[in-house]
Amino acid sequence: MKIAKIVSSNSHIAYIARILDERDGHGVPSPDSYGFGRFVSIDANDEKVIGVICDSRLVNPEYSNFSPNVGHTSTLGELKRDLVNEQKALVAILLLGKIDDGAVRQEIPHRVLPAGQFVETLEPADVARFHLGVDGRIQMHYLPDLMANAGPLAIPLVKTVIAQISSHCSDTEKQRLEVMTHSLSWKHTFGENRF
Repeated sequence: MKIAKIVSSNSHIAYIARILDERDGHGVPSPDSYGFGRFVSIDANDEKVIGVICDSRLVNPEYSNFSPNVGHTSTLGELKRDLVNEQKALVAILLLGKIDDGAVRQEIPHRVLPAGQFVETLEPADVARFHLGVDGRIQMHYLPDLMANAGPLAIPLVKTVIAQISSHCSDTEKQRLEVMTHSLSWKHTFGENRF
């Protein structure tokens, strides 16, 4: 399902996308489809770039407009409605890898994604496939890049990702992920405190 369009980037792997609205003609996505930790894909010709939503922002120009709001202005007609209703929801997306000719690669994609490219939700089966290595074990090679680029939301994001992928793995893999979650919870709670 299409949920957003790429509008800008902060780095080679950190992109900003605007959530689609009625004027885009693709239907308005539900808030659950672009929530924190949601896996997404962006088509880049022959490969599918995989990312995760790591942050969101609301844009509301009315909030900083200190002039009085004019009720009916017949000269502006429909244009006034478009000018006044400019609230937007933006999401930050970290790129984690790609699926190229059916092969999963958890690495920094080489291509730059163009503005206007559609962002789609990634189906749970594809999320599971993206995380399974050739040996059938869970892989998260993107973890260092995610931790380095997600800022203060890095640990909650990793915990959200682990919760999503743990349902697609064996009991042994679940135990490994549980240990990682407990370790991250400890770090998130106590940080750099020394006792």
